[in-house]
Amino acid sequence: MDSWEKSSLFLVWFRVFRGENKTDMSGHGGNLERLAAAAGLPPAAILDFSANLNPLGPPEWLRPVVSRCVSELVHYPDPDCRALREALARALGVTPAEVVAGNGSNELLYALPRALNPARMLLCTPCYGDYEAAAVAAGVPVAKLPLAPESGFQVDPGRLAAAVAAGDLVVVGTPNNPTGALPDLAALLGVAQRHPAAFFALDEAFLDFLPDTPTAAGRSPQNVIVLRSLTKFYAIPGLRLGCCVAATEVAARIRAVLPDWSVNRIAQEVGRLAVQDAEYARATRELVGRNRRELAAALGAIPGCTLFPGTANYLFGRLDGAVRAGELATRLLRRHGIAIRVCDNYDGLDERYFRVAVRTAAENGRLLAAMHAELGAAPAPEAAALPDEAPRPAPLPAAPPDLGPALFTVRSAPAVGTPRRRRTPAIMFQGTSSNAGKSVLTAAVCRILLQDGLRVAPFKAQNMSLNSYVTASGGEIGRAQALQAQACRLEPDVRMNPILLKPNSDTGSQVILRGKAVANMDVRRYGDYKAEAIRAVLECYDSLAAEHDAIILEGAGSPGEINLKRHDLVNMAMARYAAAPVLLVGDIDRGGVYAAFVGTLEVLAEWERELVAGFVVNRFRGDASLLQDAHDYLLNHTGRPVLGVVPYLKNLGLPEEDSVEFKSGRTDPAGAATAAGRVTIAVVDLPHISNFTDIDAFRGEPDVQLKIARRPADLANADAIILPGSKNTIGDLAHLRATGFAERIGDLARRGAAEVVGICGGFQMLGRTVHDPGGVESDGRPVPGLALLDVATVMAPEKTLARTRGVHLASGLEVAGYEIHHGQTAAPAGAAAIRAPGGGILGVASPEGTIWGTYLHGVFDADAFRRWFLDRLRTRKGLPPLGQVCARYDIEPALDRLAEVVRASLDMNALHRLLGR
Repeated sequence: MDSWEKSSLFLVWFRVFRGENKTDMSGHGGNLERLAAAAGLPPAAILDFSANLNPLGPPEWLRPVVSRCVSELVHYPDPDCRALREALARALGVTPAEVVAGNGSNELLYALPRALNPARMLLCTPCYGDYEAAAVAAGVPVAKLPLAPESGFQVDPGRLAAAVAAGDLVVVGTPNNPTGALPDLAALLGVAQRHPAAFFALDEAFLDFLPDTPTAAGRSPQNVIVLRSLTKFYAIPGLRLGCCVAATEVAARIRAVLPDWSVNRIAQEVGRLAVQDAEYARATRELVGRNRRELAAALGAIPGCTLFPGTANYLFGRLDGAVRAGELATRLLRRHGIAIRVCDNYDGLDERYFRVAVRTAAENGRLLAAMHAELGAAPAPEAAALPDEAPRPAPLPAAPPDLGPALFTVRSAPAVGTPRRRRTPAIMFQGTSSNAGKSVLTAAVCRILLQDGLRVAPFKAQNMSLNSYVTASGGEIGRAQALQAQACRLEPDVRMNPILLKPNSDTGSQVILRGKAVANMDVRRYGDYKAEAIRAVLECYDSLAAEHDAIILEGAGSPGEINLKRHDLVNMAMARYAAAPVLLVGDIDRGGVYAAFVGTLEVLAEWERELVAGFVVNRFRGDASLLQDAHDYLLNHTGRPVLGVVPYLKNLGLPEEDSVEFKSGRTDPAGAATAAGRVTIAVVDLPHISNFTDIDAFRGEPDVQLKIARRPADLANADAIILPGSKNTIGDLAHLRATGFAERIGDLARRGAAEVVGICGGFQMLGRTVHDPGGVESDGRPVPGLALLDVATVMAPEKTLARTRGVHLASGLEVAGYEIHHGQTAAPAGAAAIRAPGGGILGVASPEGTIWGTYLHGVFDADAFRRWFLDRLRTRKGLPPLGQVCARYDIEPALDRLAEVVRASLDMNALHRLLGR
């Protein structure tokens, strides 16, 4: 047995003796497998305060860099780590020849006694246990200089200088692990300068977390070696990366004892880019500094808990009461799933001492609440689960990055110790794209949970849609949230959709906050406004959640839109705030759904990926068992299961969320020709169409052929033409004229060849003029309308929002709906077609009654009036009237049918578990 084998065996014995194989909280932190086994929990359930890693998690660019490097794994890595060493040298202000890269700074620590062959290793204790282990492995004797609790475990330069002998290797933590004490660098370098026959290794593994703290690299005497860790600061302990800086000749000696290729290809590239990421470093120091101050203040206020001065991203303390740190650690782990570091295996420390990492505000709050519970002190409320950090910049390019601050920051949670809201169980549906079906699935799960006896409500932080609805209080929200509210059998509430964006141009939208219009904003102005908007969103969510047993949230678009992620407030940031597991929905009918699932996860940051609980395959036609191989691949690749396959549901009988379906043509009838015995209703497809669901009630009628008219020729054979609502009446009027629609509609109306109906914006278009003096939609000049009705409209700054009932005068039948419009339309009293109970005009008709318009959205939802309207069309066409209601427009049965199908398609047991039930 050679000396290296003997040393290795001695190291094993040393670690057993030191207690590093125990199942308690001593030993190296971060051993999740050991901690999970002791707690009886899966590793993912452990909240680990024993390892001192960056609470931000890895940089967001890490995953794409790793993915890019996979193709290069067929080649050996550069054994000299040239590109990495050059980047490190630039960052540290030294030459590449002075830099040694290693598989973590621990590899370099163990290389030092073998490379330098010291007479002994001098340690200031307590200190990191592997300092001594490295000496033991190399057969080097160890001398110790104890640090006193009375001095805060601070290194005394005079005592150190007196203890150093020629041939020593002195190892000092700057800052110290576990105490966090930061020695005086100038004094240390002075001691090293006075002892040129000894080597001094300064371990700066945690120095990057300290703002404005200089490194010893590049300013040291020739006998000083600086150890640096990238593992901790960049939260990549599983990747392993570190370096040391030493005089050129010393660096060469260290490099000579290392094996070739100890730093793999991925680690080299990650390290090269990491040291260039100034924004990540800034955000880290800001977050850690803030959270450290808050945690230290709250922890130090616990009776019997003494904290020692320190500067690192961890806190070092002592329990002076009856409960020892080991007992506390066991309780925290087994009762709360929280791991802390017990420090009794450090020289000079006993079981009273402990160390905890600084993590996010929410996680720190959990630790404090658990410690108060176990130590019998007054309880400290847990901090709210709000993201502490801004979403970080987009993936780093190969060239040095130029990264500015995020434009939108979700600010930190309330300070540790402040009261927090009740955490209501929640689930969130997000999509791989817009129109993946998440709105309908949200409604379905709302109805399912209602059937299961829960008080449930929907929530969508921000919706971009021209299809809106008016609540009973006169607020405007997305139509989809109104449908979801009905699924919950709730009155629609502006809190369910705090922000509604109604596009009125290619670059701008009307912003509606808490149901009321704020202003028209372009993208940049809205970006500046988001800080105010996010406060309203969180207040609405908290208020709504406090009144219900569960909240089903809906995202918007895709969480993987890398150009939008930094500013996003509706997808992952909202899911994190609500502590809502995310189900990612994909539309298999469009194709590429599994690539979309994988691709979406690949562009998510690690904290975002952790929120994704599984996938839902939507709109599948066929035998779902044929998808099992794809589901197995997805599970193996992402670690997330498919939690359901929802079939393609035809003729749901539910209003669509927005105009995607309408404009895609999916809702077009199968045949363009008018079938015998039916009337044809043509709906003009306007560029800024809104509230297109006004035609939904016709879809269930057996004698109706609906046509979506995208060109004037599509109006041929139409028995009725509907001009729907518009978010930009003046712009859509210009479109009608430019495309020939205006001329064609006017000709058909004047000849009586087709009945023409205008709803809201369509009603305004039918008049003589539309005037916009306040520039609500235009430059303010009056615009001529189609002149088919004797009315004139003036756009008002204030929007009319009302739920309304009225009587259709020609039929005598009651109609009901809601009004959403800026326009104020003046008409002759004798032209009234629909009157409100108080005598107000809700609709106007031509003398013949074949041209009419109304502000009432949902006017055709009334079954009796709809049948009267259709029978009048039938009579004009020479068909006998049916004389009775043939279809009931009632979405309640449709919601129950939807819930039945989705319940059978989703793993509802898994969903209930996600809700904590």
